[in-house]
Amino acid sequence: MSERPNLLAGEKIPPAPQQRRSVAKRAQLEAAGLALFGEKGYENTSVEEIARRAKLAVGSFYQHFQSKRQLLLALMDELLEKLSRLDLRPAGGTDVREILHGVLSRAFAHDLRYLGAYRAWQEAVLSDPSLARKQEEIQVWTTARALRLFQALQKLPGARKNVDLQGLARAMDSFFWSLLAYAVQLPKARLNQSIAAATHLIYHALFRDSTT
Repeated sequence: MSERPNLLAGEKIPPAPQQRRSVAKRAQLEAAGLALFGEKGYENTSVEEIARRAKLAVGSFYQHFQSKRQLLLALMDELLEKLSRLDLRPAGGTDVREILHGVLSRAFAHDLRYLGAYRAWQEAVLSDPSLARKQEEIQVWTTARALRLFQALQKLPGARKNVDLQGLARAMDSFFWSLLAYAVQLPKARLNQSIAAATHLIYHALFRDSTT
């Protein structure tokens, strides 16, 4: 799968506003939703609370979204759009660890803005079969992106040639989504340690020790 999943397809979400004032209101609702989803989770967050946090009337919420589910879908779709723009090709340089660490750090720089949405998403997926199917599509897509990164790295000098890249991509993709789910509770130093540990694991999975 080369194109990212379109989470809004078939959801009948009101079109994005064009007028500046409406755009600002939608941004306020999204920011409030991100904050509350991160603080309280999906089930414990209400439309009324989102509107109140955004300092808007409840009626304003329903001008943009028919439900908090639609707001969550819009937030997750924005996350996927930002990830789709992230260049995962290894940048120039001779230190493979630095290349890897740079790629992972860039990925989390985008993801962390949407921690609240992902926490709520994980919760909502458990009771919503439609969202669960969308989650499967997301994992197929992100695993494919990880696989392409590992394939590019395997072309570098010193790389192992007999690595199960597909299996490695699935494992690391699951690891990063799990880390994202807990990152909201982690101090920045702990998150950086996790990124460094992942860099170490991927490096030694792909490269022979003789290159260190």
